Amino acid sequence: MPDASSRHHAADDRRSGSRTRYRYLPATTVPPELPSGPIAIADMANAFGVTHRTLHFYEEKGLLSANRVGLMRVYSHQAALQMAVVNACREVGMPVAVIQELMDLLRGAHNQEEADEIFRDALLVRRRELLSSLSTIRRQMQQISELLERDEGYDEDASDDIRTSVSLTPIERHCLDLMAKGYTTARLANALDLTPDELRTLEADVIRKFNANNRFQAVAKAVLLGLVDS
Repeated sequence: MPDASSRHHAADDRRSGSRTRYRYLPATTVPPELPSGPIAIADMANAFGVTHRTLHFYEEKGLLSANRVGLMRVYSHQAALQMAVVNACREVGMPVAVIQELMDLLRGAHNQEEADEIFRDALLVRRRELLSSLSTIRRQMQQISELLERDEGYDEDASDDIRTSVSLTPIERHCLDLMAKGYTTARLANALDLTPDELRTLEADVIRKFNANNRFQAVAKAVLLGLVDS
């Protein structure tokens, strides 16, 4: 693993807008519909299921770089590989600052094995964080249940009512199951045979039905309600 000095210099490169190439990047899913040559921003956004503004934001944070063909912003295959890593990290809820540190470490990887190990370590850390959050949610739900049980008007079947009130179509149920398994947006679209826009609409419907703010909250609530396995 790179030492503190290496990480410091990598961070300096990022702040100064350096476009140092990544010699090795972990294996992640790159959308097959991307063109083999320069990638227009519209194609990049559609392939990864993000907005143009999101791509601009990643550029501002030093996570992605673009070239210019006239007035048009275009991306290289190298940028698409970087985007695949960044997108995978964002889909499991990693904060941008953590992704920046991860990409700095990957920039210093000396071989493919080291790059894969760096990425695996980051994912393991994130999994521990999510499990801790899930444990906290369960504990808080138990505390709420205990407090409600002290109320004479508490309905013991309330959780059953909530469970039955979440009415999912077969494709929404399938989508939820795959979300719980950690499928990325690109992988979800392929598994469900949907376009990126169709998938975004489907995910939004599932999230709304659970009164959640994002896919991770929706999955956590589904686990608590026993609708999917933890």
